[in-house]
Amino acid sequence: MRATVIHGPGDIRVEEVPDPEIRLPGDAVVKVVAACVCGSDLWPYRGVIETASPRRIGHEFVGVVEEVGSDVTSLRTGQFVIAPFALSDNTCAHCRYGVHTSCASGAWWGGEDEKGLQIDGGQGEYVRVPVADGTLVATPETPEVADIPSLLTLSDVMGTGHHAAIAAAAAPGRSVVVVGDGAVGLCGVLASRRLGAERIIAMSRHADRQALAREFGATDIVEKRGDEGVAQVKELLGGLGADAVLECVGTKESMQQAIDATRPGGRVGYVGVPAGGSELPIEQLFSNNVSVGGGVAPVRAYLEELLADTLAGAIDPGRVFDLELPLDEAAEAYAAMDQRRSIKTMLRP
Repeated sequence: MRATVIHGPGDIRVEEVPDPEIRLPGDAVVKVVAACVCGSDLWPYRGVIETASPRRIGHEFVGVVEEVGSDVTSLRTGQFVIAPFALSDNTCAHCRYGVHTSCASGAWWGGEDEKGLQIDGGQGEYVRVPVADGTLVATPETPEVADIPSLLTLSDVMGTGHHAAIAAAAAPGRSVVVVGDGAVGLCGVLASRRLGAERIIAMSRHADRQALAREFGATDIVEKRGDEGVAQVKELLGGLGADAVLECVGTKESMQQAIDATRPGGRVGYVGVPAGGSELPIEQLFSNNVSVGGGVAPVRAYLEELLADTLAGAIDPGRVFDLELPLDEAAEAYAAMDQRRSIKTMLRP
């Protein structure tokens, strides 16, 4: 089969790799219907994270179950499924607490399972899924083609934006600032609106992303950065910072921007994958009683509730996809996102 392999900075190739097969009784094999490129995939693409040797890449996909192992009880062939970006058994103590990304049996796409067996990346034609009962979430019925983009966002960006909003305590009557206008930040705007936030300020310099942010629920746009951006946020909020700030980038600068935009006693929810020396100014947080929470998003914990709202038409996060390409053009998909020619790119095997 064909799958995406990263060889180094800027070097994405679609290559022939072995077809996946059932290796363990809890496995399933899924035929990929749609996958996509994530902002966090750009860190190795840009060389911020080293690629020591060629490896499979991609962690967001939806598809149809082709085969299941003898221990799989909750899935059957032919079901349409959503694959969260982290594998989990959904039964261990961490999963029961809702932190599926710390699952005792967990693993990552493109890595190794608990038996040391290689796991496929998500950007390919087929994927072997370990701990399939706990990882995969089946839709009630085969979805309409038009629903697939939104269902694909539930594998990562919608759940991640929601995690940022939850960590920042976005709620009715509260003001929210979203730092980052990528797919996660835009989904953070949508999540904040879904949770009832009264004022949502999106920090964005790009007209297309500003327009989508407004459609997702942003009441205001701030284009400035640094001190000027913070001053504009405070001007909009009567001299205060925001009650809740979502940090959706992962750099030192974006984290500082988020903290500076938070009012005393407010909360920052961070989900940007840390890169570039991110750190916390403890004295500033202490002095202003600003709380910081978040981290890698346990999207499996949120998937059922977000799936219900997506299928009901209450949210339409799939609009973050503004470019669709065949799998063979994965290199262009990465380049388009790296160069900000695309908010988020879908790949169709």
